[in-house]
Amino acid sequence: MEKLVISGGNKIFGNIEISGAKNAAVAILPAAVLASKGVSTIENVPDIDDVKCLVKILESLGCKVTRNESTVIIDSTEVHNVKANIEEVRKMRASYYLLGALLGRFKEASVDLPGGCPIGVRPIDQHIKGFEALGADVEVGYGAVSVKTDKLIGTNIYFDVVSVGATMNVMMAAVLAEGQTTLENPAKEPHVVDLANYLNSMGADIKGAGTDTIRIKGVKELKGCTYSVIPDQIEAGTYMIATAACGGEVTIQNVIPKHLEAISAKLTEMGVEIIEGDDSVTVKSERNLKAVNIKTLPYPGFPTDIQQPMSTLLTMAKGRSMVTESIWESRFKHVDELKKMGAKIDVNGRVAIVEGVEKLTGAEVIATDLRAGAAMVIAGLMAEGETIIAGLEHIDRGYPYIEDKFTKLGATIRRETV
Repeated sequence: MEKLVISGGNKIFGNIEISGAKNAAVAILPAAVLASKGVSTIENVPDIDDVKCLVKILESLGCKVTRNESTVIIDSTEVHNVKANIEEVRKMRASYYLLGALLGRFKEASVDLPGGCPIGVRPIDQHIKGFEALGADVEVGYGAVSVKTDKLIGTNIYFDVVSVGATMNVMMAAVLAEGQTTLENPAKEPHVVDLANYLNSMGADIKGAGTDTIRIKGVKELKGCTYSVIPDQIEAGTYMIATAACGGEVTIQNVIPKHLEAISAKLTEMGVEIIEGDDSVTVKSERNLKAVNIKTLPYPGFPTDIQQPMSTLLTMAKGRSMVTESIWESRFKHVDELKKMGAKIDVNGRVAIVEGVEKLTGAEVIATDLRAGAAMVIAGLMAEGETIIAGLEHIDRGYPYIEDKFTKLGATIRRETV
């Protein structure tokens, strides 16, 4: 077992480079399966456990995959297997993107039910609705989802709820369907747009990604291409919040500031100085933080993936803050861990009331899921004394080299094998 050991109380200074977006990469890598010709060279891929799992899954399907630092090269021309059923499939949520990719190219797929973080009920009903609307038969049973059809026919699909996963999965299936597919009420997140841009680079015809309506004209085939994944807005937001929590001045490089506007606005409201550059954001904090209210919403609203780090920051803000989680019903599991460190938080359903305290103190805590892990790292950095964090397998799913990056900024943090 590995643990992070943090001695809190240090201000942080310097520059930090943000990796490629996890939520984009875990869809783009499966989408490479859609290429029946050529090789896909995908750059700026984060070095995280979810990517490592996807590489093994793609290889099990018959893809030839090589990695060179942040570049992943995928040759999918000889895919021979439409069943994704190895252990890695069940370790991560994003493995379900193989349904859309395999269905689009081969008109058939079977993928074991996905795993991922235990942050609430995460149904795939909107995915199924989209596949069926395109003409596929869908069966869920024996721990797997199976889809099959003779041909996919473009149609109009209205999503009952805004779903990032369903939007991207159905988009992948529709790019090789006959005729035009219209997706209404789709997700608008940056990684949805990034996937659409990648598919277009392969030869797809997608318009409107990032708006209320996405229109997809089916094409005959897709080819491999070279593409660079966008920067990770969630990783960037985490380091922004960490700087606000610790105090100091950090320039966060390789970002798209527009993707961070909801986070920047709340930090500014709390009294943190945010300076935007062309591809960077500088955060200056004196730790004189004011309480604010947060409500998570689909993009461009405040991202649910940043709620847990942000609610940790609010434990040291002056006054009372209210955090409303409108996306996932079980995204307050980190609260019990924060209480071990002296936080005052009351949770009632999807609402948490956070009373600011003078200080947090170090304790032994657990990362219960990916973003809760980031929250506990921030709590350890801002607390007095030593904090020991277990459950690093969650953190490693989405934050590459987290201890190295914080050490570079002056934090005292190390990984130990127990």
